[in-house]
Amino acid sequence: MATKYSTIIPTASRWIGAMPAAAVAAVALWLAAPAVHADEVVVTPFSSAHGAQAPQPWRFTSLPNKTPTRFEVVQEGAQKVLKVEADQSYGNLVHATRVPLNPSTTLAWRWRVDTFVEDADLRTRSGDDGAAKLCVFFDLPVERLSLGERTRLALARRTTGEQVPSEALCYVWDKKEAKGSTLVNAFTQRMRMVVLESGAAANKAAFVSERRNLLADYKRAFGDEAGDTLPDVVAVAVSADADNTQGHGLAYFSDIDLRSITTTRSAGVDSPPGRAGSAE
Repeated sequence: MATKYSTIIPTASRWIGAMPAAAVAAVALWLAAPAVHADEVVVTPFSSAHGAQAPQPWRFTSLPNKTPTRFEVVQEGAQKVLKVEADQSYGNLVHATRVPLNPSTTLAWRWRVDTFVEDADLRTRSGDDGAAKLCVFFDLPVERLSLGERTRLALARRTTGEQVPSEALCYVWDKKEAKGSTLVNAFTQRMRMVVLESGAAANKAAFVSERRNLLADYKRAFGDEAGDTLPDVVAVAVSADADNTQGHGLAYFSDIDLRSITTTRSAGVDSPPGRAGSAE
């Protein structure tokens, strides 16, 4: 029987951080997320789309009164990819799942940024925009959080009536932040960001390949609060926004490959770091 988990859209963390001073302005989305086995397709490929819309269970989510970011499956050469265009807009494409986090858990994809969001600054609220983000949501038990973080998260869950995920790790291709930088979201501690690529690629027409060991990245980003706890991965999301800067961004994503072997789950096994991106 499928279990339901809610997925809060990545940069909707803005209102989580602002909630002590304002009412919640976003609505989370319920998605069915059955547990999966290692030999199953965990994330539905964009290339399986029959038209321009991303195949289910991918779902668009946004905030009230925001111009929506456009997500469209298009043909690029011999394959179908996801075109993501932010134009003074906000939006996310979310795919629920549930897989264990352990040394075998990997995330792989290819991406390309054609247009960066001018004036974006990931270190400030006014500049919290980006042309390309791939986020992973984790279900960390709230007991591992500080009292202040538990209070804010409880308020978010109570206000929305949804089981808002307790952690989000976002991989970012940014124009100016140094490659390899790890940042805390300007709005909330519940989101950490890793800058995988910085600036224009050497070959602007080529996609860049990424393969990350999620456990290694998770420990670097959230190890201070998680300790030896290994929370399940409960969703992935493609995100792009340019609503704060009133800018424009354009990026492309290939199929997203998320893998995890249930039987290897262990908090005591070290895992190798994910390799850096490479142009194809």
